[in-house]
Amino acid sequence: MQLTGAEIVIKCLQEEKVEYVFGYPGGSVLYIYDELFKQDKFKHVLVRHEQAAVHAADAYSRSSNKIGVCMVTSGPGVTNAVTGIATAHMDSVPLVIISGQVPTAYIGQDAFQECDTVGITRPCVKHNFLIKDVRDLALTFKKAFYIAKTGRPGPVLIDIPKDITNQKCEFQYPKSITMRSYNPVVKGHSGQIKKAVQMLLEAKRPMIYAGGGVVLSDAAEKLIKLSRKLGYPVTNTLMGLGGYPATDKQSLGMLGMHGTYEANMAMQNCDVLIAVGARFDDRVIGNPEHFAEVPRKIIHIDIDPSSISKRVRVDVPIVGNLPDVLDELQKHLDASGGLPDAKALAAWWKQIDEWRTKKSLKYKQGKEIIMPQYVVEKLYEVTGGDAFVTSDVGQHQMWAAQYYKFDKPRRWINSGGLGTMGVGLPYAMGVRFANPKATVACVTGEASIQMNIQELSTAKQFRLPIKIINLNNRYLGMVRQWQQMFHGNRYAESYVDALPDFVKLAESYGHVGMKIERPADVEPALREAFTKHKNDLVFMDFLTDQTANVYPMVAAGKGLSEMILAEEL
Repeated sequence: MQLTGAEIVIKCLQEEKVEYVFGYPGGSVLYIYDELFKQDKFKHVLVRHEQAAVHAADAYSRSSNKIGVCMVTSGPGVTNAVTGIATAHMDSVPLVIISGQVPTAYIGQDAFQECDTVGITRPCVKHNFLIKDVRDLALTFKKAFYIAKTGRPGPVLIDIPKDITNQKCEFQYPKSITMRSYNPVVKGHSGQIKKAVQMLLEAKRPMIYAGGGVVLSDAAEKLIKLSRKLGYPVTNTLMGLGGYPATDKQSLGMLGMHGTYEANMAMQNCDVLIAVGARFDDRVIGNPEHFAEVPRKIIHIDIDPSSISKRVRVDVPIVGNLPDVLDELQKHLDASGGLPDAKALAAWWKQIDEWRTKKSLKYKQGKEIIMPQYVVEKLYEVTGGDAFVTSDVGQHQMWAAQYYKFDKPRRWINSGGLGTMGVGLPYAMGVRFANPKATVACVTGEASIQMNIQELSTAKQFRLPIKIINLNNRYLGMVRQWQQMFHGNRYAESYVDALPDFVKLAESYGHVGMKIERPADVEPALREAFTKHKNDLVFMDFLTDQTANVYPMVAAGKGLSEMILAEEL
């Protein structure tokens, strides 16, 4: 059967059972959009900016364990998408990005809307392809979906010249794929797993450190089973929240730059540490030299061998898919018949409970000014802790991570590695498309929300009942906090001086707007938004304390135990 390249693209997406393509049309992809118009097996979501297309596809993937797909045109279309691609790459999210390119004969001629897409995206994709022959399309799509999902997931880009989409060839989609150059390890080394079990059972001050890999690989249940079998404390990274229930007694909360006192102190002072799908990044362990001052044995499980011993030397490296490795670890643990040192473990928990008495997340809510932490706590109460929560980047992101207790994986959607402002609203859109009956809240700030606020139009078109929680302190909050603490209170360009009336702005897009200025109105407003306006997008503009800071805080270059705690209240 002879099909055009454009028809083949559509057939490939149908073969992969794609549900949604997030995109924005343009000259180089018009043949593809023409074929998209003729079919009804998957839907297209028209965003208002290409960056939002990638963010929405990203959140669709994070919240569903499916591969997100987006499509953009050449030149500015793909350069607008690069921020979203880099965001997904840093957080290991599987995406397939289809980009248009100028006709093959024009490549390298500075043609209208031409750019070197392969060169520009190479540092921020797992892999990319430039199609040079229409006969390569089907196999390339099969490879792209396979590469994106297997091993350490990530975005894969397919760049398709316009003339390729109008050429014809026979179409046959491969049923399976094998690549000699790409064979990610799945099963962990049995000998290393046995060593890990022995080390865990010999621990006096054990610690389980769980990262985003637990969520991405759907290993949460297996981690819970192992943790409860051992009775060891568990801490989660920002990306790992929900990978272990935050309300469980063994949970110490989030660790790192804005982690709890007990999590950071336990991480610093443990004698055996098992890292599960985490990468010891700078925001987690602080200064590596300080971290190394306390001797400890480290077990590191990760699908990506390049992540092991990158920043911290480990004693037992285990490369493999987390669910498979945790299964084997559990089997060896059960077979050994061994039990942890109960006396030592009790003493360790006693020490942890002493650290907990610091109550490092305490704050004081008065009667006059709304504290941002209070809004997040009330959001948690009103939604019963069962919402999908997206966030932008800044202080509001950290408060959401600290005060919304995530008990389930894939409920917390944020940009961890790249720290991209503007993701919150398109993330919420992607989550809602993936989970059409879910409660979705976007926690944002007055600066972040304006970076992709045009997506209120997309949300209106597709009737997405997202609840936007805008913690409005009239500052670039995290920038202001750093300027206060490390730059002598010189607030250079961190005050947001010309804000719109967010209520009127939301209403102009056809949504519901609310302005909340008093602490007493916080909970009633939230309840009204989630009940009376259940089927509407509600933009809730909370005017919050301009001086509120995120605590605890580990300053850049400092160690985990060198935390700045909240002022005495």
